[in-house]
Amino acid sequence: MQQKPNFFDRVMRLPLLRVFYPFYERHREGLLYLFFGALTTAVSWGSFYLFYYSLSLGELIANVLSWVAAVIFAFLTNRAFVFRATGNLAKEAISFFASRLTTLLLEEGWIFLFVTILSFEAMWVKIAGNVFVLVLNYVFSKWIVFKK
Repeated sequence: MQQKPNFFDRVMRLPLLRVFYPFYERHREGLLYLFFGALTTAVSWGSFYLFYYSLSLGELIANVLSWVAAVIFAFLTNRAFVFRATGNLAKEAISFFASRLTTLLLEEGWIFLFVTILSFEAMWVKIAGNVFVLVLNYVFSKWIVFKK
């Protein structure tokens, strides 16, 4: 079933960008996941910086709070724009948060090991851990949460 064009579809049809539309159309999901993944990462890193450095919360607490902010943002944008989900909102939200909780636990272990135990710089550890988390989150979202 053809879906109604969203904001990004309309932008890519503008005269200056129309030449890229066939590529965008073929790779829409991946491109939008990367775009919103970058914004989600900015929310995660920005809120982690705020909680850890500005508010002086511990690294694990700061990470959990930044996770909450990022997951709420990611769910809303992934559901509406990336996967264009139309399923049961409550079921998708529960599945999304459960899958993200799995990657949070992995990230918490990563931070505990490298920051708490080994005293590495917290922000660099957070950034490095996000690479692995980003890939896992896509797999969970694509094949479990928003499967069609």
